[in-house]
Amino acid sequence: MINKLQEQQITDYLILHRLPLDILLEVKDHMISQVLDIQINEDLSFDEALHKTQKLWESEFKMTKYSVFYKEEIPVIVKKIIREKYNNIIKKSLFFGLISFAVNLLFVYWSADQEVYNELSRMQNCLFVLTPFLIWIFNSKMRKYVRQDFKYQGKLLYTMYQQNLGLFVVSMNVMFQVVIRDDKHVFKFFRTQAPIEIFPLSIALIVPFILQVIVIFVLINFFEHKKALAKMQNFLNISTQ
Repeated sequence: MINKLQEQQITDYLILHRLPLDILLEVKDHMISQVLDIQINEDLSFDEALHKTQKLWESEFKMTKYSVFYKEEIPVIVKKIIREKYNNIIKKSLFFGLISFAVNLLFVYWSADQEVYNELSRMQNCLFVLTPFLIWIFNSKMRKYVRQDFKYQGKLLYTMYQQNLGLFVVSMNVMFQVVIRDDKHVFKFFRTQAPIEIFPLSIALIVPFILQVIVIFVLINFFEHKKALAKMQNFLNISTQ
């Protein structure tokens, strides 16, 4: 076993590489296990085993770009983990976004006229404003952990999800613009013989879909962030409830 001072030495090494805290703790467990294995199998001191482990992990801590989600360079290992987890979130967001898109099309055929469709569509889009708003209201203890400038020891993001939670307020504001508009193209295209230009029709269909996917992405991102913080409660001595 390693002592507290040795464990802190590994933690400090990972902090130096600016891993988000949730990823840092995960990587630290692997590094500790690897250091112990090397110590036992090769009969080395802790410092020798740690140095050898650091050499083995060297390529994982090289800096790289992942401009889709991070403005600054991040370690290769962080990019690998983020890419895998965010790909899953994006797939879920697209899936639920397509369900919402299908519901909107059903509204077209359920509606007796343009006015009824507009009201149903507005109610649907209102959910994408109201849901984030209510989550924001009822998670007051989480608010400081959403800010990008709120960092562990002033250096590290608390979780990999924290980077993109600034979209929370932005997505609500943009969705509100969708809520207050009236559709003039979708209902006419599917239910009347009136000539419709393709470009405005495409905008009327695609823009709300994209915005809804973004809102869903932000919501999933938020709950993953909250779940990651809950797993670290003992380490951080915090409450997110």
